[in-house]
Amino acid sequence: MMGNINKLVVLLGLAIFICSPSFSQNDNSYIIDQVVAVVGKNIILESDIENQYLNYRIQGGIRGSSDDIRCQILEEQLFQKLMVAQAEVDSIEVNDVQVEGEMERRLQMFISQFGSQEKMEDYYGKTIPEIKKELHDIIKEQMIAQQVQSQIVENVNVTPSEIKSYFNSIPKDSIPLIPTEYQIAQIVKKPPISMDEKLRVKDRLIELRSRILKGENFSTLAILYSEDPGSAKKGGELGFYGRGQLYPEFEAVAFKLKEGEISNIVETEAGYHIIQLIERKGDYVNVRHILLTPKVSPADLAKASRELDSVANLIRTDSISFEKAVEEFSEAKNKNNGGLIVNPYTGGTTFEAEQLDQQISFVIEKMKVGDLSNPVPLKTEDNEDAYQIVLLKKKTIPHKANLKDDYSKIQTWTEANKKEEVIDKWINEKAKETYVRIIDEYKSCKFRHTWNIR
Repeated sequence: MMGNINKLVVLLGLAIFICSPSFSQNDNSYIIDQVVAVVGKNIILESDIENQYLNYRIQGGIRGSSDDIRCQILEEQLFQKLMVAQAEVDSIEVNDVQVEGEMERRLQMFISQFGSQEKMEDYYGKTIPEIKKELHDIIKEQMIAQQVQSQIVENVNVTPSEIKSYFNSIPKDSIPLIPTEYQIAQIVKKPPISMDEKLRVKDRLIELRSRILKGENFSTLAILYSEDPGSAKKGGELGFYGRGQLYPEFEAVAFKLKEGEISNIVETEAGYHIIQLIERKGDYVNVRHILLTPKVSPADLAKASRELDSVANLIRTDSISFEKAVEEFSEAKNKNNGGLIVNPYTGGTTFEAEQLDQQISFVIEKMKVGDLSNPVPLKTEDNEDAYQIVLLKKKTIPHKANLKDDYSKIQTWTEANKKEEVIDKWINEKAKETYVRIIDEYKSCKFRHTWNIR
């Protein structure tokens, strides 16, 4: 079974942590940093372990004694350094532009968790540039290690007999409990945006572009007027993105701009933009933009709600099936799969209660299987105002996992277990031929692998 800190989780989905001088919060006395371990040419510092330990505490991931957790963190660090050493042998590299793009992605995720950039900076007592500087080498090393780990497990797959065998190997009293899960389908109506509203937004952007060309600061106007919550507070700056990572229309213009040049109006699914190129490095660009999004009028929203109410009445009176109504009336991207809502966390079509949108959860908890809701307001994935009616297709009761009802979950568990076995074998083989030294204070750790420690 999986260890307390799963290698696949730690290294493939590692959350960022912010480096800081190690100190005791109780007495404010500083701890002198020291080298805890050496793997090949790579070192592990005391602060590396303490920062990761703090990260687990923040995320509520502490189980077991603090010494045991620190030992587990050290072993994960040994594994990561071992992969970095292997990357040198295999000539695996990650360039700074890739690191910058990944750093921006992680920072945006972290900022969203704190609620704002200012709150995150206040919490860590550091500015974004300071945080970026400290994160650069950490993220680069993680990305290199991820590439090596992906190569180690790339050919792992499981057969039906392996899935059955793995499930049967789980002690009866350790079979996981599967909580209540929901399967939900929807019919979505997106009210049209009037031409007058589109013209109003375009005229506003033309005005802002003119002000910039006359000397006003792009970043300042982005902070004041851009409707992109992720970039507005940063003066519209997006950070480095590669080809295929942005809206096609946006990308086509961004890659043609000269440094400092400002685009004409660009239309995407998100709305209307003006773009300024900050810097280009090969197939990566860093731009700032101002986004304005046309809004649906309250009258058009009310009309969409009434139309969906009529569709719901047709379904309830058996004048049309739900599936046929999806085909004829839904304006969502999922209309081709019967309107089933896809879980963004798993890629499947079932949701646990905490994975549901709060508004949908409130509606669903009052419904029985087969019930159809009244029209419910919706923010689409493109942040558009719309209405939907939802059908509760399935609702499971909490139960112990079994092969009949939970085959796909058990398949995922089996694959993860097999990957861990492959990784364990790789570690044990590579550790025999790699120089590893650990200071005396950590030699009492009960590691899962044989590290050939000097």
